Amino acid sequence: MYPISPQLAAFVAKTESFTSTDSSLAGLRQSYNRMCQTFTAPPPEGLQVSDFALGGLGVRSYLPTTPTPPEGWPCLLYMHGGGWVVGGLDSHDFICFELATALQVLVIAIDYRLAPEHPFPAAYADCRAVWQAVQAGEGPHAINLKRLVVAGDSAGGNLAAALCLGLRDDGQPLPNAQVLIYPGLGGPADLPSRRDCMDAPLLSTADTDSYLALYLLGAGKPSPYAMPLLAEDFSGLPKAFIAVAQFDPLRDDGRLYAERLQAGGVDVLLYPGKGLIHGCLRARGAVAEVDQLYDALLRYLHGELLTQV
Repeated sequence: MYPISPQLAAFVAKTESFTSTDSSLAGLRQSYNRMCQTFTAPPPEGLQVSDFALGGLGVRSYLPTTPTPPEGWPCLLYMHGGGWVVGGLDSHDFICFELATALQVLVIAIDYRLAPEHPFPAAYADCRAVWQAVQAGEGPHAINLKRLVVAGDSAGGNLAAALCLGLRDDGQPLPNAQVLIYPGLGGPADLPSRRDCMDAPLLSTADTDSYLALYLLGAGKPSPYAMPLLAEDFSGLPKAFIAVAQFDPLRDDGRLYAERLQAGGVDVLLYPGKGLIHGCLRARGAVAEVDQLYDALLRYLHGELLTQV
């Protein structure tokens, strides 16, 4: 048993009620999408949501209706979670609505290709393609390239971290910061959280293994761009906000990444996520400890996107 709050336990029960007896890939995606829909409020007023192509990829932008700032929009590039296997633009509307509205910044979500039909490096390459398109000034929105942050949860946190590694390695412009929310970063199988949280609510150690296996299908030698903890050099990377969840088999991936970034001279804020579980972001407004995570996230993003000199 995991000592989570009654409110979080109610959220877990509601989420698990969408689990389907159909264990096929299509069934898995369908039940995940139904669950996501239930936790997604209608678009807030004062936000213009539009779908278009960027770098050859489908993206969705969330744009405040206030006038465009003189230097262009501060922009958050968001990569959704779902184990690289489920999810899409609709599944993470909930957090993109929240971030764009609360911060009054442009959020762009990436509809990257999913495994196992498109294993690594497809999703990573897609995120890079969108980054390059933003840098090249493509798309309908004026973006302030000096105020760009990449963010993602779970598999999306993996992609955000991998994107930063790849850009650094190739001498490309980097984002101001990387925001990784309970990311899976390819940590070793003997990390304590793999054992301590083996059957944690909403994500088990077996789940993490099967998602990663689908992502790496036929990939050959493991790459740091698939498993960022395999990188040998952590210097010269963007500063990071890393939020982990106490009861999550991936908890120690985030902790270890924070340690390695700090050892490489990178400024890191690690949010310990006491009492939290993997996938808890959807419980905003219903669970106090999740609201605290959002408050910390919004404060950090405000500092990186809006108050920089």
